[in-house]
Amino acid sequence: MEGTVVRRVIPSDNSCLFNAVGYVMEHDKNKAPELRQVIAATVASDPEKYNEAFLGKPNQDYCAWILDSEKWGGAIELSILADYYGREIAAYDIQTTRCDLYGQDRQYSERVMLIYDGLHYDALAMSPFEGAPEEFDQTIFAVQKDRTIGPAEGLALNLVKEQKRKRSYTDTSNFTLRCGECQIGVVGQKEAVEHAQATGHVNFQEYR
Repeated sequence: MEGTVVRRVIPSDNSCLFNAVGYVMEHDKNKAPELRQVIAATVASDPEKYNEAFLGKPNQDYCAWILDSEKWGGAIELSILADYYGREIAAYDIQTTRCDLYGQDRQYSERVMLIYDGLHYDALAMSPFEGAPEEFDQTIFAVQKDRTIGPAEGLALNLVKEQKRKRSYTDTSNFTLRCGECQIGVVGQKEAVEHAQATGHVNFQEYR
């Protein structure tokens, strides 16, 4: 299918990773509660593999944490979801243009694509033309013998490079945020997390 790779925006509600995966796998942007349950069940079922060193917290604590709709997902969750769906998940990082591939060691025959701006995940889809409705999106791609997905891969990388050129990413170590509740300024993800933990405030806006 000829077309163009487009970025499908997922709402910023701390569940963007799960809803982006839901969209590329099932065309459903409201899968977060279900996929959080899947991850918690997977982790709970194998405490040896998912031990404290791997998770960064005790197994039971992690399971309770990931079920909280305020908490974000990352690499651990993507690798579990790749296995759950039996498809590779390619996550493109705008700032570095790197592609992290989850599930690649399993030799899955299909792949989906996400894009990450340092804080937020959106979905990538192949659209027949710019501006076409989402129901025409192709989000699942066959992996070929050379482990690429054909033209869609080059188009996705071009889109990621274009987003980088426009600086549509957040440098999470150096970005400046303002707390939307008390207007205090913080620098970097670490300070934002510390402020959130100290005050319970989670509404940050990026300084421009």
